[in-house]
Amino acid sequence: MKKYLSLVTFSHTIFAMPFAFIGFFLAINTTSASFSWLKLGLMILCMVFARNAAMAFNRYLDRDIDAKNPRTKQRDIPAGRITAKNALLFTIINCFLFIGATWFINLLCFFLSPIALIVVLGYSITKRFTALCHLVLGLGLSLAPIGAYLVVTGEFALLPILFSLAVLCWVSGFDIIYALQDEDFDRVENLHSIPSYLGKKNALM
Repeated sequence: MKKYLSLVTFSHTIFAMPFAFIGFFLAINTTSASFSWLKLGLMILCMVFARNAAMAFNRYLDRDIDAKNPRTKQRDIPAGRITAKNALLFTIINCFLFIGATWFINLLCFFLSPIALIVVLGYSITKRFTALCHLVLGLGLSLAPIGAYLVVTGEFALLPILFSLAVLCWVSGFDIIYALQDEDFDRVENLHSIPSYLGKKNALM
């Protein structure tokens, strides 16, 4: 279990959780919806399952790249602590658990769950062909407040969407800064990022 927690950097899931909590309690405080421990628990499970799937899939796809990068060569797959096959299996299991959990919330969340998975898994693919991959990562995390709001209300509203736009911008900017450390490596390996395209100075503007 410990190695899988390392694979998905589980401590970062806790960092992402407040975005969902804000959406959840925003719904309770701005609508007639009442608090439900069951819905709160299901929301937390959905966050964990979705992020587990996204992180494991990213590690799976990046295994060969990570092995070449001095900064990432000690990650679990290139270091041999977890096989690529098991990482992919872990991804698939968490995808099914995520979709299954949404079934017990409401039909809207259930029908939207595959779209949410496409977005959160998509970041790992987009960085192979577009420098806008940072926005895709931001979009994935920005779904947390909207999704949590839908857990409570089962309908869209403007306020959580506006908050999600703020999350998108904040996370995208943070990821651009994070990508600065791999600027040279990304150029050599033909990986797409704003720092590798524009350089450090312009990326920070």
